[in-house]
Amino acid sequence: MQTFVNIFLGFFIFKSVGAAPITDTIIYDSEFYDIPLGELPHPFVYDENEQSDQLETEIGTALPAIIQESYSSAPLTEEPDEDASTPKLIDGSSAQGSGVLGPQTQDGLPTCLLCTCLGTTVYCDDHELDAIPPLPKKTTYFYSRYNRIRKINRNDFANLNNLKRIDLTANFISEIHEDAFRRLPQLEELVLRDNRIRQLPELPPTLTFIDVSKNRLGRKGIRNEAFKDLHELQHLYITDNNLDHIPLPLPESLQALHLQNNNIQEMHEDTFCKMKDFTYVRRALEDIRLDGNPINLSKTPYAYMCLPRLPVGNLI
Repeated sequence: MQTFVNIFLGFFIFKSVGAAPITDTIIYDSEFYDIPLGELPHPFVYDENEQSDQLETEIGTALPAIIQESYSSAPLTEEPDEDASTPKLIDGSSAQGSGVLGPQTQDGLPTCLLCTCLGTTVYCDDHELDAIPPLPKKTTYFYSRYNRIRKINRNDFANLNNLKRIDLTANFISEIHEDAFRRLPQLEELVLRDNRIRQLPELPPTLTFIDVSKNRLGRKGIRNEAFKDLHELQHLYITDNNLDHIPLPLPESLQALHLQNNNIQEMHEDTFCKMKDFTYVRRALEDIRLDGNPINLSKTPYAYMCLPRLPVGNLI
């Protein structure tokens, strides 16, 4: 009986063991499987006394690997380059500002939006301006005729080293700072006709053309020897200014002198010629206008002996 029980129990145990499921062997597919822990490139070592210099990532802020991969695979967008083929009206770089439309005016508008800029020329004619607008640094020709400008300040044309012509015809200008034009190294033509100017400022020696007709210069508006050092000056127009004298000395380069409609009453023999040098010939000065003045040109015949032509004026 005992033997039968042992056989039964043994058969039962064998059957139970045979019925147990067989688990598959786990295969670790890792590049670090055969590498000791201490040689891992980023070992997970915790040291409570060591402070990390790197920023810690907050829990829940890291993107899943799949999302990160999709973000990193997207091409980076670059800022579009300015189209080099787009024509620029003017190079607007200046101390006050920059851009294709020039620096900002006092009203907050770019100069080349308020005025018209073509190449390096700025046209501000008939815009009811009461002051010189800030100009782009590379401005070469500036026209601001038929406005309401009353004053030219010292820095209105500061740093405009390329400026060659200024035309401010028909404004209300009565005051010009002494250094407004003197610091312009390439200024050739200055037109200030039909204003209210009482005193001419210092003028740069590079000028070849000056027109200050129809102003209020009078007896003292032109300083002594104001044009002496202007060795490039060719045309000088000072009509309708109530002058009572011819401003001397005049540079040898002068070709045209217009003084009509003033108050000039006399002339000296050395106004244009040299009294002690009868061989001196002044060939350049061919155009002298003295008509409209209370002067009798016939009283000073030797004053024109060196000239290629006689002045235009009253001979009686």
